[in-house]
Amino acid sequence: MTHHVAVGVDGSPEGFAAAEWAATEALLRDVPLRLVHVADKPLTLVVAALAIAASDDSAAGDALLQEAAANLRARHPALEVTTRKRSGRTPAALASEGDEAGLLVLGSRGLGSVSGFLVGSVGTATVGATTRPVVLVRSADGGTADAVNGGTPAPGEAVEGHTGTAADSGQPLGEVVVAVDVHDPVDAPLAFAFEEAARRGCKLRAVHGWRPPFVHGLAFDAATRLEVEREFTRTLRDLLLPWRQRYPSVKVVEEAHAGSAARAVLGATGDAALVVVGRRARRSPLGGHIGPVAHAVMHHATAPVAIIAHG
Repeated sequence: MTHHVAVGVDGSPEGFAAAEWAATEALLRDVPLRLVHVADKPLTLVVAALAIAASDDSAAGDALLQEAAANLRARHPALEVTTRKRSGRTPAALASEGDEAGLLVLGSRGLGSVSGFLVGSVGTATVGATTRPVVLVRSADGGTADAVNGGTPAPGEAVEGHTGTAADSGQPLGEVVVAVDVHDPVDAPLAFAFEEAARRGCKLRAVHGWRPPFVHGLAFDAATRLEVEREFTRTLRDLLLPWRQRYPSVKVVEEAHAGSAARAVLGATGDAALVVVGRRARRSPLGGHIGPVAHAVMHHATAPVAIIAHG
């Protein structure tokens, strides 16, 4: 792959955390990193004060990009880092960057003390506007953000070269979790998830959620539930056999759980370094479509979430 990794930076802790995650991901992929700052332009500039503010924002954006790039280069000497400043509506500009990249990374703000993402209108609109993979990253107590934003890395933190594993590159240790619908399997999220697991040298956990049938007056007992779960797990294992053969180095664990797909995926993310979900790349008059599973995982998973568009 020759595509670069692009990441949006806006001066927030979440933006800096996303930049650090994107830097180590670029090292894993052995591709350049592009830092992107968007000076959001109002729909109309009707007063001179707004034009002056836009000029101030432009200078601040230049300084932000230069500082973030300098600190990432110091932390990751082997990484090629470039910058780009854009103006316009933020979701459209970021989506355009995503269309040029192999991967677009965005920061996502945590909802106070509540575990999970608060994905705002910009993030949601950007995900819906591009067909390229997008990863949402939240800040972990500001630690990563502080390091990118001028902090000094601890001894041994700087990455001297591409080593091909998550542990050596600085990516969080853990599994890759992917949502799979055995009734409507899709290649794009599976291809992304297997490639990431192989790249990181970690386990892949494939999760399917199924809803017990509702039959009035008939109890769905525990034994029947267990047998159905086993049958879905066998189906999932058969479905993934070609992917196992394509990626023999990846250890795969299949799980089928009663309940909604979103609940099943979220329940499997305790040890996840990355969660992968798909979304159908179709447009509506209200914008890009983000399905219920992707929407729920985007908002409630604590690990980085990759949203993979497919036809």
